[in-house]
Parts: sequence; structure tokens; C-alpha cells
Amino acid sequence: MTWQPELDELARRQRLAEQLGGPAKIARQHDAGRLTVRERIGALLDDGSFREIGALAGTARYDDAGQLASFMAANFVLGTGLIDGRKVVVGGDDFTIRGGAADAAIAGKQIYAERLAGELRLPIVRLVEGTGGGGSVKSLEQHGYTYVPANPGWDRVVDNLSVVPVVAAGLGPVAGLGAARLCAAHLSILVAGTSQLFVAGPPVVKSGVGEDVDKEQLGGAHVHARNGAVDLIAASEPDAFGLIRRFLSYLPPSAYALPPVLASADRADQPGRRDEALLSAVPRDRRKPYAIRAILAAVFDAGSVLEVQRYGGSIVTALARLDGHPVGVVGCDPYVAGGCMTAEGADAVIRLADLCTTFHLPMVTLTDQPGLLIGTRAEQRATIRHGVRAISAVYQASVPAAEVIVRRVFGVGGAGLVNRHRLVRRWAWPSADWGSLPVEGGIEAAYRADLEAAEDPAGLLADIRARLDAVRSPFRTAERFGIEDIIDPRETRPLLCDWVRDAYAVLPVQPGRPSFGTRP
Repeated sequence: MTWQPELDELARRQRLAEQLGGPAKIARQHDAGRLTVRERIGALLDDGSFREIGALAGTARYDDAGQLASFMAANFVLGTGLIDGRKVVVGGDDFTIRGGAADAAIAGKQIYAERLAGELRLPIVRLVEGTGGGGSVKSLEQHGYTYVPANPGWDRVVDNLSVVPVVAAGLGPVAGLGAARLCAAHLSILVAGTSQLFVAGPPVVKSGVGEDVDKEQLGGAHVHARNGAVDLIAASEPDAFGLIRRFLSYLPPSAYALPPVLASADRADQPGRRDEALLSAVPRDRRKPYAIRAILAAVFDAGSVLEVQRYGGSIVTALARLDGHPVGVVGCDPYVAGGCMTAEGADAVIRLADLCTTFHLPMVTLTDQPGLLIGTRAEQRATIRHGVRAISAVYQASVPAAEVIVRRVFGVGGAGLVNRHRLVRRWAWPSADWGSLPVEGGIEAAYRADLEAAEDPAGLLADIRARLDAVRSPFRTAERFGIEDIIDPRETRPLLCDWVRDAYAVLPVQPGRPSFGTRP
């Protein structure tokens, strides 16, 4: 006698679980342009690496003889697998079963996934579709009672942000607790055209506030592309999986390890590369913008720049590599709001600073910051509050930092983009221009009496500008050691590649979680 009958029954139940919601529901999922949860896991992970946990959980019905008559799996698929050979925890909602809403087992599996990631110190990837929360209104009648709500497993969800990389992708309509699970991540992604994010769906919105909108109008990618609810918009599900794989490649498995440095043989770029385009990247006319992303591409390892908060607008935040070493990057885009710090840009800085502090990535800032955005709209958006929070996050960051002053440093925003009260390895380009406020904005006010009394106000104004242009030269600042070095822009990459080795040498021998709790 062997246990073969039980093993046969195990195999039968596993086959039933793999059928998801059945052929009709799977076809409906595909017709909507979306993959099933098992197809998603297969596309995300290295081939053949998925090890499922809890496949037998679900709803079973037995006949009078006690034999299994039917079985429907829990609509949450959980397990571990490999991404580029590195182990991760992955959990995904199954929309083909009850639209991804909770059943008797889903909460337990979600909690287990979070515990598994936190206690084994493994990155976690959430593939979110549906509500993934407390069930539907219909479940109240089925259970016969209601309850005081608690978000299941959120003690671990919140704590994991300070321990392991957390990535979440919204891969269909995402609402309620599912929406919260999407946003409670270091990187959140929404797929354009097939995914929507909202606190409550159209029927609830119509009943609650009287708005009659469809899912796409309420929470499509065009709604959330720039508002900070999610970090990135993917063009397709495969694109989203590529972003997840790439994002995790810069990060350690947990806060208790250091970022992965590419071996010399795997580094596709030379640290001594000097890009001639940098010599003319910044126009001599201070009023003309330039392409910051072209500068980033010229400075960091070829193809390594990954923007991680696309909503920042005037502030570009990214992960990149210097001679194979992962770093966080902050840059300013003068094509958007003149490069000023906006409310959205401040939030992007906060998230990047917290990410780098949690996972021990040195930070590089390419500064062209004219200050906090001004004007009526900026005041209505409480820009000063957002800006001060960003400055606080920068000052709380404990990782090594470097700064390249590309052009402007003015006002509170410019002063706080980098913590200049600590040691920051710093260089300035010849195009650098700094002060408490731009000269162009203050001449008329500062010299009003002289200009009003002058016989030739225009001539006097031109003379004042010429005198101030001489004083504002970065060489005058360097004479007083107000800036350590002025460099040829083409030397930026070699100098940063030399610095990053020193930065990694002083990272903690025994890394651990940050001194503060990381927030989404």
C-alpha cells in the first residue's frame, strides 16, 4: 500500500486550481486585453522558477459520500520565484474568480505573502486587479453579519516598506483595498488602456456623489499619469513586467544588504568616457532651456537611467548606475515650470530620498533649481509645505551624496535640494549661477531710486547688469572656497565614477532598516 491515491487527488485539485474561473471567464479576461494571473506570473518570473504556495486553498463542495464534487481556488495566487536569478515573493489577484474580491482564503494568502517577504527579507511583487479587500456587498447576506473593518495584514504591509523592496502593478480595474495595496509600494505602475485606479468604482461614485462616469474617466492612466497616485504608466502588461524587473535590479533584496554592483565583465560602459556633447549642453543664454535627460544619459552608465516618478514634472527622479554601482538621481527639467520645485516635484524628491535611504543607494543631484514655484496657483497648491517636506527628506537621508551644479541655485528650493550642512562632494560647471534670488528679478527693485534719478535709466540699467554679471561669476565664489571645484562638463562622469567607489566603501558594514519608518 502506498499514498498514491492521495497524490492522485492532490494532482486533481492542483489541476482544478489551474483552471482559474473557467474557460468562459478566462476568455473574457483575454477579450479585455488582459492576461490571467498565472500568465502574468509566468511572464514576470524567470522561466520555470515559480514555486506556488497555497494552491489548494479555496471553496470546495462535497457530495453525500464525502467526495469532492467541485472546487474553486482562492482568487489570489502566491509563491516565490526568480527575477534575473534573484528570489522574490509574488502574489497576484485572480480577476476571473469573483472579480478579484475577497473570499474565505484570499486575506490569509495575502497576509502570508507579506509575512514571507518581510521575515525572509525578500522583495515582494504585487499584481493587483480587483478590490482584493473585504468582499462585496452580497457577501454580507451570505455571512449573515457585518464587522468593524480592519485592513488585513497591514501591520506587515506598512513595515515591509522599511525592510524589503515592494513593487505593485495595477493590471485591471483596481479599487478599495486593492487600490491601497497598489499605492503602498516603493514603485507603483498602472497599465494604460486596460487598468484603472479608484477608491470606489463608478456605481458607488454615482450613488455617493452623483457623478456618472465610466471606469476610464474615473481612474484611467490619463487621470493618474501626473497626479502622484502611481509612479509610472506602462504601455502594456509586458512593459510593466519589464519595469518591475529593471527596478529591482538596482536594489538589494532587503534593507539588510547592500545594492548589487555589476561585475567588471558586465559593465557595458567605461568610467572614463567623456561626452563631447556636454560642452555645449547648457546654453550661454540663461533664459534658454535644455534637455536634462540628454545630460543624464551622457553622465551615467549607458542605458542605465530609469525614471521612477514620472509625475515629478520639473523634477526628474531616477535610478542609474555609475561604473556599475546603483545610485539615486535628482535632476531639474527647465522645460517644465522653468525647473522650479513644484508640489509634485517635491513629492518625487521625498520618495526618491526615502528609497535611497532605506536601501543604501548614494544620491547624485544635478542642480539647476531656481527655487520653489511662485504665483497664485503655487500658493493654492501649498507648494511651500510640499517643498519643506522635500527638504526635510533630503536632510534626513543618511547616504553619501554628490552634487553637480549645472546652472541655477536660488532661494529656499535651491538651497534645500541638497543638504549643504553635511559633506557633499560637489562640482560646478562654468554655467553655474547662484544666490539668494536671480539677479534679473531684483535689479529694478534694488536700484529703483538710482534708476528713477538717472538721466539715462536704460544705460544705467545696462551698466548695473554688466557689473553684477562680473560679480556673479562662479570663479568669484571659487576664490572664497564657496564652491570646491569648477570643472569641464566633460569631466563629470569620470569624477562621479571615482566618487561612487568611495561612496560604496563607506556604506554600512552591517546595513539595516532606516531610523524612521518609510512611508508610501
